[in-house]
Amino acid sequence: MIARAYTVAFEGIEARLVEVQCAVAPGLPAFSLVGLPDKAVSEARDRVRAALSSLSIALPSKRITVNLSPADLPKEGSHFDLPIALALLAALDILPRDAVERSLALGELSLDGTLVPVIGALPAAMTAAEEERTLICPEPCGPEAAWVGAAEVIAPTSLAAAIQHVSGQTVLPPADAGEVRAGDSRRDLREVKGQERAKRALEIAAAGRHHLLLVGTPGSGKSMLAQRLPGLLPPLSAAEALETSMIHSLAGLLDEGGISRARPFREPHHTASMAAVVGGGKGAKPGEISLAHNGVLFMDEFPEFPRAVLETLRQPIETGDVVIARANAHVRYPCRFMLVAAANPCRCGYLTDPARACARAPACGEEYMARISGPLLDRFDLRVDVPPVSFADLDLPASGETSAEVADRVAVARRLQARRFEGIDGCAVNADATGPLLEEVAAPSDEGRTLVSRAADRFGLTARGYHRLLRVARTIADLEGADAVEVPHLAEAISYRFSAEG
Repeated sequence: MIARAYTVAFEGIEARLVEVQCAVAPGLPAFSLVGLPDKAVSEARDRVRAALSSLSIALPSKRITVNLSPADLPKEGSHFDLPIALALLAALDILPRDAVERSLALGELSLDGTLVPVIGALPAAMTAAEEERTLICPEPCGPEAAWVGAAEVIAPTSLAAAIQHVSGQTVLPPADAGEVRAGDSRRDLREVKGQERAKRALEIAAAGRHHLLLVGTPGSGKSMLAQRLPGLLPPLSAAEALETSMIHSLAGLLDEGGISRARPFREPHHTASMAAVVGGGKGAKPGEISLAHNGVLFMDEFPEFPRAVLETLRQPIETGDVVIARANAHVRYPCRFMLVAAANPCRCGYLTDPARACARAPACGEEYMARISGPLLDRFDLRVDVPPVSFADLDLPASGETSAEVADRVAVARRLQARRFEGIDGCAVNADATGPLLEEVAAPSDEGRTLVSRAADRFGLTARGYHRLLRVARTIADLEGADAVEVPHLAEAISYRFSAEG
């Protein structure tokens, strides 16, 4: 008779149900594991055998076969240890089979039977809730999985504790959700001296989730500005926090089950590979663009990134998700992020600095900024020149608005957009508006159309550029509390659209 346990295999942020079937039959002693396991799963035989031995449970001199169904689905990771052990114990009639079948388990076993934490507890809990099963996972994963709420989560410390719970000897209490961690608010916008125009662009970008390009000489404050952007953004909603945390769970980035309402801020180095930025590698793991989902992706020294990496950003920026294609699977990750890029105006960095003139101007700047292709540059809603700040200004005391004051205006604008797009799938902020919806909410007046027409004739505005211009103008109007998009809003949007042409 076959005993069954259940676990999951991960495809992107989806956790697909896997049935672990175990049969103990007469024959030559053997422990076979089938069902397309990878190396880590195949090694589960030795870990399970050693863990059971530590509990003084000896395997019988029979043929043990464990099948992971569906057999054509690749199985990767060490989290199959616990469900294999439970299925085997049920097949040996040590555990009640019906109790094992009612649960969904994941966890790695150490040789002494201790349960080791694994990645993916949050999406596994989602699947457990859908299947109406109890999730059994290692103790450190319990607070993370308990956030789902719809599934009961049991988090034993060891295989022995799991056995005692399933058999009813010592029933464990359900795990509690981890506490929400507060975001880091130590970086304040008021610390940036000067750069009022760039601060205004930062506020607009935060209010409408617009992509922003900062171009300026070295040391002008581009990185300081970008690093203070998280302090302007509203906290994640409950749905956004859960969706973002599912991606971070697969990447092993959740700390002790705590789910943060602070929006993610990712800043990969310009030497990062395509797999690191876009996703891929072993197991098709999420990349930086997915880890920045619902948050900010800051790419400093933007032209220094490999050209292939930059070009792969074009489609995710438009669609809000990325598909990692492999020979045996297509893995999809969400990646609705705000891209903030910083670049020097040329290779030496001093093309626009009159005090330190570039020796190869203007060719140096043209060649350097040409590393950013036209189609990618067209996807930036705001482009801002960040001039150097004089030493006299640096000696002045901090002035201007604090991050909290700007964040209040951003929050009001975000609430206006939430009401405007309520009930519309895939549209939460102005940056998401497209087609007839955009024409409806950001329709310019006749004077505004004339202004945009003149700008299009002078600067060669594309259709994409026109739509992005309307989105920015709508956000500027929201920040002012205006119902309609007026000429001043369009004029400001145009000034940001063409202020840092490469």
